[in-house]
Amino acid sequence: MERQISSVDTGWWVVSHEHKIWLPKGEIPRGSAESLGLTGSKGSPIGEWQGETVWLICESRTRDTGSLRQLLDQETGLFQLAGRGIQLAEFYRSHRWCGYCGHEMHHSKTEWACLCSHCRQRYYPQIAPCIIVAIRREDKILLAQHTRHRNGIYTVLAGFAEVGETLEQTVAREVMEEAAIKVKNLRYVSSQPWPFPQSLMMAFMADYDAGEINIDPKELLDAGWYRYDALPLLPPAGTIARRLIEDTVALCRADDE
Repeated sequence: MERQISSVDTGWWVVSHEHKIWLPKGEIPRGSAESLGLTGSKGSPIGEWQGETVWLICESRTRDTGSLRQLLDQETGLFQLAGRGIQLAEFYRSHRWCGYCGHEMHHSKTEWACLCSHCRQRYYPQIAPCIIVAIRREDKILLAQHTRHRNGIYTVLAGFAEVGETLEQTVAREVMEEAAIKVKNLRYVSSQPWPFPQSLMMAFMADYDAGEINIDPKELLDAGWYRYDALPLLPPAGTIARRLIEDTVALCRADDE
C-alpha cells in the first residue's frame, strides 16, 4: 500500500507523527503533492473524501503541526479519515520491531498490518472499546466535569470496557464507579471512532434507577443533575457526547409539552 509519492499525486494529505498532524493554515492540506512539497515522501491511500484520495504520510513536520482536536468542527467523514491516519501513523511507528522475536517488520501490501518476515507474526492496529452513556432522571440529565477536561465542559459519563465484560456490564460498572448510581432501561444509540488515542465509542442512553451521586475524585471534578433547559457548557457539535445530550434534551422537552 505504501509507495513513493509522485508530483502528480493529488488529494487530501494527512501528514502525521507522534499523534501530531500537519495543519498548514489550520486545516488538512489539499492539492497536488508538488504544490505542497510532498513529492518523494512515502505515503499510502487511506480513504476517499469528496471524490479525492486521502493520503497518509508518516513523517514529522517542524512547523504548522497541531492536534486532531482542532478539527472537531470539520465534517464528520473528513475528521474520521484524519483520525484513521493519525492512528495508523502511530501504529506503524510503534510496530517497527516484532514483539515476539525482535526482528524488523514491514507493512502489509494488502491490509493495514505489520508483518514479521522472520517469525511470521502479523500485527493489526488495536482498538479500545469504550462506552459513553447519557443518563436521564425525569426532566434532568446527569452531566459531569472530567479531570482530564479542565476547560469547564460538562459531558456524559464514559469509560473503557474491561477484559471479559459485556458493554452492558461496562456501562453499569463505570456509572457506579464514577457516580455511585444505578441505571436501567439501557439502549444502544450509535458509535463513533474516537482517535484519542485509539478508541471506538459505543453510545447508550439510560434511565436513572437508584442511588445518590458520589463522584470518584480521580475521574470527576464535579457531577450533577441538570434540567434540560438549564445546561452548563457542553462538548462541541459533532461529538457523540453532544448528540447524546441533545437526544436526551429532545426527549425531556417532548415529555414536558
